[in-house]
Amino acid sequence: MSLAIEHETATGTVGAETPTDETVTAAPGADALPVLDLSRLDRGDAEAEAFRNDLRRATHDYGFFYLTGHGIPGELIERVMRASRAFFALPEADKMAIENLRSPQFRGYTRVGGELTQGVVDWREQIDIGAERDQVARGAGVADYWRLEGPNQWPQALPELREVMTEWRDALTDLGLTLLRTWAVSLGAPQDAFDNAFAASPFPLIKIVRYPGRSDPEPQQGVGAHKDSGVLTLLYVEDGKAGLQVEKDGQWIDAPPLAGAFVVNIGELLEVATDGYLKATVHRVISPRLGDDRISIPFFLSPSLDAKVPTLSLPAELAQDAAGLTLDPGNPIYDTYGENALKSRLRAHPDVAAIHHSDIVTR
Repeated sequence: MSLAIEHETATGTVGAETPTDETVTAAPGADALPVLDLSRLDRGDAEAEAFRNDLRRATHDYGFFYLTGHGIPGELIERVMRASRAFFALPEADKMAIENLRSPQFRGYTRVGGELTQGVVDWREQIDIGAERDQVARGAGVADYWRLEGPNQWPQALPELREVMTEWRDALTDLGLTLLRTWAVSLGAPQDAFDNAFAASPFPLIKIVRYPGRSDPEPQQGVGAHKDSGVLTLLYVEDGKAGLQVEKDGQWIDAPPLAGAFVVNIGELLEVATDGYLKATVHRVISPRLGDDRISIPFFLSPSLDAKVPTLSLPAELAQDAAGLTLDPGNPIYDTYGENALKSRLRAHPDVAAIHHSDIVTR
């Protein structure tokens, strides 16, 4: 069942308040994107409270920020980046052996040009990895979104990928839950306000993405302008590889990688949970120049497929600045996460949908 209010996938309105605390700084070359140090939560009550305030302001004003002090070991980051490069260096036959066309769960390898954003082809290749679970049998009374639950496809030629990405998924799930609990307190809610939605079986998704060089010299679409449809995204980008752009005040601003930091942004469901006080921001990726490429690894933390993200009762001083949800009649937000996830996957991969879910597509 869809909510009465739907959302906008194009440019939206950005809040006017600007962070002034000296601990919220701009990354070089990134104009105004804040940099937040998560380790401040462990520096006493006053510093933890200041961090929560900065977190709330950053995601009210921008919807994006850089996260340092996150505790993810540099050694793990290096292993993940090495394994990612190694995957894309495999022979084409090894990658195509796990092509996502084989997976009803939309998992596995997608060749360049195999995914769409807003109906336009994205210029990237990738592997999609979710939680490793059993497939749910279809049947009467079983919601369609349970089709997304199931196993991953792993390349036989690179067995270490499974080990390191499982470790990455677990570490980033813990990091994401820490951020969600911090947001909850910053918004006047109990720390565990979001816990029930994630308690049973959260639905994380990792994309390991390679953008081949395409821009020469005119910028070309790597991935088109969009908002993320879940709750929270943690993005790690290869050092020195620009291309991410964030919409603010009707303009695109560059968000180059900051060494050792994650780029964090909220998804539409956290905007729903706060009646638009927190902002899910439109963003895109520009392809590298010809002769170059770019590796990025977004991690999407979302609740159980059958979960409904709670709507928070904001304190009056915050509620007055909640902008509500903007409208897009062609792209509704559903109150159950799985319906949003399935909608997004069917649109992004119509070829997989035609093979495995034609009964849904033709309804």
